[in-house]
Amino acid sequence: MKIALESLGCSKNLVDAEIMLGILNKQGHQLVGDAEDADMVIVNTCGFIESAKQESIDSIVTFADMKKEGQLKYLLVSGCLAQRYPDELTSEIPEIDAIVGTGSYQNINEIVDKLQEEKGIKDISDINFIFNEDLPRYISTPNHLAYLKIGEGCDNNCTYCIIPKLRGKYRSRKMDILIEEAKSLKERGVKELVVIAQDTSVYGNDIYNKPMLAELLERLAKLDFKWIRVLYLYPEGITKELLDVIAKYDNICSYFDIPMQHASDKILKLMNRKTSKLELKEKVNMIRESVPNATIRTTFIVGFPGETDTDFNELLEFVEEIKFDKMGAFTYSREEDTPADKLHNHLDEEVKRDRLERIMMVQQSISEDLNLDKIDKVIEVLVEDKIDDTLYVGRSQNDAEDIDSVIYFESDDDYYEGDFVNIKIEKTYEYDLKGSVV
Repeated sequence: MKIALESLGCSKNLVDAEIMLGILNKQGHQLVGDAEDADMVIVNTCGFIESAKQESIDSIVTFADMKKEGQLKYLLVSGCLAQRYPDELTSEIPEIDAIVGTGSYQNINEIVDKLQEEKGIKDISDINFIFNEDLPRYISTPNHLAYLKIGEGCDNNCTYCIIPKLRGKYRSRKMDILIEEAKSLKERGVKELVVIAQDTSVYGNDIYNKPMLAELLERLAKLDFKWIRVLYLYPEGITKELLDVIAKYDNICSYFDIPMQHASDKILKLMNRKTSKLELKEKVNMIRESVPNATIRTTFIVGFPGETDTDFNELLEFVEEIKFDKMGAFTYSREEDTPADKLHNHLDEEVKRDRLERIMMVQQSISEDLNLDKIDKVIEVLVEDKIDDTLYVGRSQNDAEDIDSVIYFESDDDYYEGDFVNIKIEKTYEYDLKGSVV
């Protein structure tokens, strides 16, 4: 059978999709890149916030229309939205043939086999399953980059977040299995290994009774990847031991992606976050003192229930004081079945959008100033695309794929995706940079 996959949402969801593709490919199914060439489409959905849910539904409807027109035989829906709303999806979109929950993707081959015998399969298995077996994986990212998912689920129970209900408790994967998977990726030619989990900083707590991310990174660093990047480090899990390992190895990116979410102690408490504003400042100082040229990225939620002008101004002052290298912000998304949904004093959307615009303007000014300091500096750039005959785009060790800014450069020479080249910065924009080859 010819199978196409549309994967939405985060990189953690993408790894699940790659495992499904790997299992199906091993069983002899043909993977195709275009839904128009497929007998079956799998839509791997995100259900984190309202905008992500809508994107997933729009995608499902598009393929449902193709099925109604006879262009598809089967339509499967997997991922977080499938786990969260299995009955609603099949009721509202009867063209869906199967629902594959977040604890069921390892069963994808059995589900596909059953589809040829019956209709309306819903496989919502135990979301707390432990994924440690050696499942095949079809890498869908560019050849030079791959993700290493070191854990599943989350125990943080932030009041705004539905992930623990969709993904279960935090389960670390065994270190030896991770090392073998990383070796396999290295043999495939992967140059940038991106270490991910819902919270990477607590890796190992559940199976080794202590944090083991520092030891895991030390072992990965010795596999000689060009870059190793760690995403989703919660602030309370960042230790001096971890920082020392990152500082020790040149191939571990000095890049810290830390979801702080707010800076008002009142709002942090309402969010059930485990840190205070003072502790966040102390963490930033510890990182900058321990790791030379550290890049710190964070995200904030504005418009959380009960956020007053005073709370928001406290957040603005925090951003202005810390001067984050990278920062993203989002308006609070009200999600049913979360504790935050039951809080009082929800804000109007207009207020939330205004606060989002204000905080991003503050960060834009900070980014412009930080970029000006990079003029005439030489930066190693990973080439990602050729835009026209002479214009290329890439990113530095300080920029994560599809998240951060990029670096443009022009050259008459030929460069290819995955090449590394030294670029002297000559021009800056609000977030991006441009330079020439040296």
